[in-house]
Amino acid sequence: MNILPRGIYPPLVTPFENEVFNPKAYTANIQELNETRLAGYVVLGSNGESAYLQNDEALEVIETAAGARATGKPLVVGTGRESTRATIEFTNQAARAGADAALVVPPSYYRAAMTEAVLEAHYRTVADASDIPLLLYHVPKFSPVTFSPEMVASLSSHPGIIGMKDTSQDMVFLTRCLSECPEDFMIYVGTANILLAGLALGAAGGVLALANIAPRECVDLCDLFKEGEISEARALQQKLLPVNQALTATYGIPGLKYAHDLLGMEGGGVRSPLQSLPLENQGAIKEILQAGLGRP
Repeated sequence: MNILPRGIYPPLVTPFENEVFNPKAYTANIQELNETRLAGYVVLGSNGESAYLQNDEALEVIETAAGARATGKPLVVGTGRESTRATIEFTNQAARAGADAALVVPPSYYRAAMTEAVLEAHYRTVADASDIPLLLYHVPKFSPVTFSPEMVASLSSHPGIIGMKDTSQDMVFLTRCLSECPEDFMIYVGTANILLAGLALGAAGGVLALANIAPRECVDLCDLFKEGEISEARALQQKLLPVNQALTATYGIPGLKYAHDLLGMEGGGVRSPLQSLPLENQGAIKEILQAGLGRP
């Protein structure tokens, strides 16, 4: 039985102060999100700058999130590493720190060697040795390895592999995975740009950067779809699209963190080599938030 509910999960940003993790700010963000109907949280995903964290820092982030999240909101943690052995080790460390499930990005440094047979063996080996279940993380934008529907369908038969986050925005791929995988294999779209389309195809929900700052709107869109209010859901999807584009494709993590600060949350600084949002772009973020969300 799948431990993850359907719904919306924000991939939490990791607030830094002078490039040091700020647990107080992180706790405050999660406690504010606890008041919403988000299904759970994703920690140490791409928006959490996980690639820049050492393992000891990452474990502190997990422990902080586990202590701050509300009862009933599962914690999904990014644990993928370049080697199978390191992925297993960190996944089990994450489990001991409070993770309920692991989001595992594929290894990609030796991209040409990452055939489907190699990737499938990697994921099966990790799942066999892990203390918590896995979700596949299909994110060609950051890890330039593309999954096939056939591989996903094959891996969905493993009892320790319970779902996938798909950020590809490839609707043919998503449709085939949803049709060829078991119903309890939870596939979440990885961007708010296609949330409504994904729900219409049968996706379990979304792991959405936008849900960090617009959790209620993202949940409302799911509710409208479930209630058959398609026109209203479509209108909300269209309203949220420019906000999501700005905070992901256009301005990225610096923009998303600045939006946190504007809305009374704790974005904090980024970790170099990322740079804070330039002053000349701050006005654009304010205008986009006002137009799309009616705030700040």
